[in-house]
Amino acid sequence: MPGPPRATAPAATPKATATARSAATARATPTPRPRRDRFPREYAATRRFSLGEPRTVTVAGNGRWVVFLRARSGTDAVTCLWTFDIATGEERLVADPATLLDGDDAADLPEEELRRRERARESAEGITSYVLDEAGDQACFALAGQLFVVDLGHGAVLPLPATGAVFDPRLDPTGVRVAYVADRSLRVVGRFDDDRMLVGEDDPDVTWGMAEFVAAEEMGRSRGFWWSPNGQQLAVCRVDNRPVQHFYIADPAHPQRPPTPHRYPQAGTDNALVELHVLGLDGSRVALEWDREAYPYLASVLWQQDRPLTLVVQSRDQRRVEVLVADVVSGRTRCVRHDEDDPWIELMPGAPRWLGDSLVAIVDRDGSRRIEIDGEAVTPTNFQVRAVVGTQGDDLLVTGSTDPTEVQLYRVSADGFSERLTVGAGVHGGTGAGDVMVVTSRTMDTFGTRIEVRVGGSKVGELASLAAKPTVTPRGGFYVVGDRALRTALLLPRRKALTPPFPVLLDPYGGPHAQRVLRSRNELLVSQWFADQGFAVVIVDGRGTPGRGPDWERAVWGDLAGPVLDDQVDALHGLADVDDRLDLTRVGIRGWSFGGYLAALAVLRRPDVFGAAVAGAPVTDWSLYDTHYTERYLGHPAEHPQHYERTSLLHDAHRLRRPLLLIHGMADDNVVVAHTLQLSSALLAAGRPHSVLPLSGVTHMTPQEVVAENLLRLQVAFLREALGLEGA
Repeated sequence: MPGPPRATAPAATPKATATARSAATARATPTPRPRRDRFPREYAATRRFSLGEPRTVTVAGNGRWVVFLRARSGTDAVTCLWTFDIATGEERLVADPATLLDGDDAADLPEEELRRRERARESAEGITSYVLDEAGDQACFALAGQLFVVDLGHGAVLPLPATGAVFDPRLDPTGVRVAYVADRSLRVVGRFDDDRMLVGEDDPDVTWGMAEFVAAEEMGRSRGFWWSPNGQQLAVCRVDNRPVQHFYIADPAHPQRPPTPHRYPQAGTDNALVELHVLGLDGSRVALEWDREAYPYLASVLWQQDRPLTLVVQSRDQRRVEVLVADVVSGRTRCVRHDEDDPWIELMPGAPRWLGDSLVAIVDRDGSRRIEIDGEAVTPTNFQVRAVVGTQGDDLLVTGSTDPTEVQLYRVSADGFSERLTVGAGVHGGTGAGDVMVVTSRTMDTFGTRIEVRVGGSKVGELASLAAKPTVTPRGGFYVVGDRALRTALLLPRRKALTPPFPVLLDPYGGPHAQRVLRSRNELLVSQWFADQGFAVVIVDGRGTPGRGPDWERAVWGDLAGPVLDDQVDALHGLADVDDRLDLTRVGIRGWSFGGYLAALAVLRRPDVFGAAVAGAPVTDWSLYDTHYTERYLGHPAEHPQHYERTSLLHDAHRLRRPLLLIHGMADDNVVVAHTLQLSSALLAAGRPHSVLPLSGVTHMTPQEVVAENLLRLQVAFLREALGLEGA
């Protein structure tokens, strides 16, 4: 398969010039950042410049309008519900939390909603999700635990009486009733029906209608119930969390408060028991039958018009997936597709799904991730499918890549590839229904997301973005380096007073499921800000990251440390071979979550390369992380203990020779603070000095403005001092 074209890189200073420099010039140290540096404050106040951008876009009203969420400005955290009239191009505000509630809703959010937002990395407030009926004429949403339904055509908002704090309300397809979760029970209410509990139990560890932790955090399934197309039945998850061990999230800053118990399925331990029941509005209940011992993970559920209730189940080792169709009368299920693959099968967004009578799947075939329709591959091997995002008539809307630094939107038919729908390098996406399509684009030419509405392929308007414009503009280029063609971005200081060679800062994520090297301005803003402090910032997507096919992603099986770290080092050296503006005697690394793990790993195992590290919310011992994510890459700890041994940072504590700053939110329920505390304890036992910054009351997201702003400033100060830069 031919590789993507090599990107044009910024001009490098010739090697001959470097040899002619005096020692003093070669070691020139960048001056401190300007006194008035507004970016950290802007970055925090705008929630990473996401406020004011349209999002959660849906084509509705049988193609009459587009529905979306957006805050009133780039610094307003309260999100409202809007419509865009396709015929007139006019936008209309249809639901504003400021007029529906008195005061801020944050204090009144149900615990379930707080956890949903954490799992979804949702940092906004107000209306953060909504659901439409089948016609797209009505929408429902929860606000401060209250239930609302809005008529999108007339803009009338109707509060519905509900019992308890409302979580995850969903209109039935006919628009007559709303089902919602309250106090772990599923309830139903309509405009002309009394509110009533459909199903529930008194046991606080048993929930109905909610997704379990690993489904929401790792599988991409945030839902726990689904309406039938006729609005007379619901498929509802019953989750028994009693087998799952307790973690306790404490708040040491407030010792008078008791720790919060949190059911956390640590690698190698028991998961929640998940069942699926079909409930009728008439009180009937049927439990669906499948081999839950062989397939304990319920990955997704579909109940499409004129199609049977369909569920996707996965084995615990994630090497087998079955698509089952259910008889909702008897409860029996039948397998219509079975897949097996080593070392795991990736769960992909938007598939499996039905397209008419055909079953659509995303599969790994011939070294590529491909669309299959009724078992026949319809996308080429040089195209890596990322997701099915919608339909356009009888065709699929699919995102994918031929160049891993870009994501494009395509139309795919049962006869094969139809057409590419987006133009130019960037990160593109979209959705559609009927002949209406919404196309999203993020590029290196503009800030933020451009959202275009098309009818029959022709543009009819754009959704206005009210997002703030950053004061930082990325400056640099994209490279392909080394024997493994590692995709790399290099960002350089914008101030002419700063002269090369520059100290280097690696700024990776580096782990599965996420990329940093993408042709989008907004993806690079923070890295450019660090560059403006005097660093040459290097970002590398190595083995395990998406966009280059299944073999590339699976290269980390059994070892999340060696290949990932090797790629960072190899890319750094490969880049220095072609650009002598990098000072390899002063190299730091920073990262968060998996990137935090990678940063700590780098400074522990390669002190010959890295002079300092900032590790934010790092996993330090993979046996302490959750089942579905960890066992996918390392296997079950009882069967593959060597995989956990080789990837643990605790065994490397005695090797620390360079400055290391560990940062962790004390309220983190995803990568719990025990990771940092255990590494710190091991470092202390080994007599290795290090720094720890605990963040009281902060979760994995760090959404608080003062935290987000000052974390940037503190990291720069630490790196400057650790690398011996003037002005630290």
